[in-house]
Amino acid sequence: MSNGIDGYLEQLRREMAGCDPATVQDAAADAEEYLRDGIDQILASQPQLEESDALERVMGEYGSPAEVAAAYKAIEKHLAPPFAPSDKPNGRSAAARFFGAFIDPRAYGALFYMFFSLATGIFYFTWVVSGVSISLSFLILIIGIPVLALFMLSIRGLSLVEGRIVEGLLGVRMPRRPPSSEKHLKLWTRFVRLFTDRRIWFTMVYMIVQLPLGIFYFTLFVTAIAFGLAGIASPVWQYGFGEPTVNIGNNSYFVPGWLMPVVVAVGVLWLLLTLHLAKLFGRLHGAFAKRMLVRF
Repeated sequence: MSNGIDGYLEQLRREMAGCDPATVQDAAADAEEYLRDGIDQILASQPQLEESDALERVMGEYGSPAEVAAAYKAIEKHLAPPFAPSDKPNGRSAAARFFGAFIDPRAYGALFYMFFSLATGIFYFTWVVSGVSISLSFLILIIGIPVLALFMLSIRGLSLVEGRIVEGLLGVRMPRRPPSSEKHLKLWTRFVRLFTDRRIWFTMVYMIVQLPLGIFYFTLFVTAIAFGLAGIASPVWQYGFGEPTVNIGNNSYFVPGWLMPVVVAVGVLWLLLTLHLAKLFGRLHGAFAKRMLVRF
């Protein structure tokens, strides 16, 4: 039975060659779950059937790999992530695209991720370091094996959670299902597959790296936004409250009135550049997350 299902899944992956790896992973996971559950139901109601006959019947109901692949390709066209970049040319000028960052939801989604990544980075780093330490300390006891298995299952679950965050804020298609169903396997086999699943180890590396990345993102964009807002608010600060616009050490400087519009314009342009930089870092981080969290 496993060979038949494995063959079906392999053919399905070939039919979906060129599709997004996250879509392929979800399609294979859905197909495997449907086939295995269908076989169990048929054998429960008709125990006299051979497993191969039950598999053939379920495959006929589910559809051929080519049909399933075509259905997923059609569905994916209408289920793009909310902030996914459009492949269609928008016809706008370079100036409109540049200044349009102020109303571009993708820029704000990426910017929010840059801030939020500090919190997730701290949590992920703490979870991995604590989980590895506790699991290794318990391995001298028989209870260490289930503790390690639970920890690695939690890493798989957190991988899906991070994928939802990345997809929702950065517009990068990420898996919505675990890579495969393991309910049919024995406990020890399931543990071995967990321990040898390189995607779990890649996820742990990603979670550790997320902390320094989160610190970098948060520091960079908080500083950049503060600088831009300071330039925009300088007239209020200087003429409304009588405070100097610039303080360097023990020296304070007031901006001349004729130069104030330039300072405000620089602040606006700085915020625009910050939003474009957030989009750039969002694309780079999204590509990094896909490489580390998605099974290719």
